[in-house]
Amino acid sequence: MIRSIALALGFAAAGSAVAGEEYYGTLEPFAKESVYFVMTDRFVNGDPSNDHRDQGGAHATFDLPLSPCDGEVGNIGYLGGDFRGLLDNAGYIHDLGFTAVWLTPIVDNPDQAFTGGDEVTCDGFLTDRGKTGFHGYWGVNFHRLDEHLPSAGLDFAGLTAGLRAQGLKTVLDIVGNHGSPAWTMPVAQPQFGQLFDAGGTLVADHQNLPPDRLDPAHNPLHAFYNTRPDLAQLSDLDAGNPAVMDYLVGAYLHWIGQGVDALRIDTIRHQPLSFWKAFADRIRAEHPGMYMFGEAFDYDAAKIAPFTLPQNGGISVLDFPMKQAMDEVFGRKGAGFERMLPSLHLQGGPYANVYELATFYDNHDMRRLDADDSGFIDAHNWLFTVRGIPVVYYGSETGFMRGQAEHGGNRAYFGQERIDAAPDSAIHRNLKRIATLRRGSPALQQGLQLNVELAGDRAVFYRVYQHGGTTQAALVVLNKGDRAQQVTVSRYLQPGRWRDGFSGAAVEAGRALRVDVPAHGVRVLLHDGPLTRNDLREALAERMPAG
Repeated sequence: MIRSIALALGFAAAGSAVAGEEYYGTLEPFAKESVYFVMTDRFVNGDPSNDHRDQGGAHATFDLPLSPCDGEVGNIGYLGGDFRGLLDNAGYIHDLGFTAVWLTPIVDNPDQAFTGGDEVTCDGFLTDRGKTGFHGYWGVNFHRLDEHLPSAGLDFAGLTAGLRAQGLKTVLDIVGNHGSPAWTMPVAQPQFGQLFDAGGTLVADHQNLPPDRLDPAHNPLHAFYNTRPDLAQLSDLDAGNPAVMDYLVGAYLHWIGQGVDALRIDTIRHQPLSFWKAFADRIRAEHPGMYMFGEAFDYDAAKIAPFTLPQNGGISVLDFPMKQAMDEVFGRKGAGFERMLPSLHLQGGPYANVYELATFYDNHDMRRLDADDSGFIDAHNWLFTVRGIPVVYYGSETGFMRGQAEHGGNRAYFGQERIDAAPDSAIHRNLKRIATLRRGSPALQQGLQLNVELAGDRAVFYRVYQHGGTTQAALVVLNKGDRAQQVTVSRYLQPGRWRDGFSGAAVEAGRALRVDVPAHGVRVLLHDGPLTRNDLREALAERMPAG
């Protein structure tokens, strides 16, 4: 229950709104979106006819279970998820409150399991022996679809069109750093360490040689690759070779032309900034304003922020520092909301624009969030109200495989039965509630953030958007505690009429508001009129992003 403590009878801090005042965190159009991240092969098998269950011969590729890790069985083979399974469930994703789908790379991967590399272990990272390219990151022909994904009458263009018809944009995951595993095989395997062009011609071949034995000066098939190792045994693309750039740009322009709305760039920190500046410029020459965000796996903001700067391509990044904080606040550690403060960078931070970061709490390359249902609910309430573009990994709407690493179920098959049962989950119900609210709120999408309190189990902040004839302020109050809290808000409070973001009930604000917030709950109040309170306007003006 919310009740007014004092009516707006006039305040010394109040004044008249100034015509033309603007407050926003970003005008980037993609900041309006919220993203559901799908590992396509692990989502839903909508078309068993494209499973290729007999592929690979002695090095089979379908359904390769591992020994249990903490009781959970991982799998390193293909499991059948495809475009049909994704499109059949587009309505489910949109109904959950999302507006975009990020899907793993769609390009052709090897047709056998890899025989080289290091043995897979429960805690192993970049241990690839026996694995397949089910995840899509081992491209051998960047111009060709992996045969496990399309169906008769449903190619990639058909998928993006179908998603769009269901109210969902497409985020394509791309790789610019590497191809498939390339050496340490007992006997060379076809496709591994090789790259083919759009016509199927071999343009690069590692020939099962370690990088220091490649001879790019004398062997044209070695010229695409670096002569030093980088990630495991992956073939490492040479950023200094213009042919590599031409190959990648040509391939990705082809796929973008089939309906892609944004790009997620894998392993972005493994190529130099100049490479990404050139890449971004060439993509945006054909598709102006294309939003891109990269994976620079580092918890130090200063090390990942340079990618976001205009001189380096203006590519946003996944917000790893906030991910680390979210894990501590909403996971088993149970830290207070004050732990979030160092990751917000609302003023004077290293990023070009912190409001354009892709925010998340886990993904396919790390343990899933280890939390109870309340922890997931609290995490989503934060993720969909705080600055940034929220990204949620498939299955997290039910706490699927919580706490599990890659080989212990992180990338497990979700399936139609789990999707059909998902609405019974409290996590699902609460995620739908807050994601749907954000989808209709310009303040939560692009608004400037002004903190009031972040401490213990409580967070209170404003999001304010005033631009182009649209004016909205959101007052967000979060409680991650096990008991309901009554929170009194007076600082920066705009007097006048507010409304409850969920119920629509009108609320009159005076000098203060008293807000009742349930355990593990969120309250969002919305004000759609001009801002007249002087200290509020001054605080917002001080926090406007540069440029």
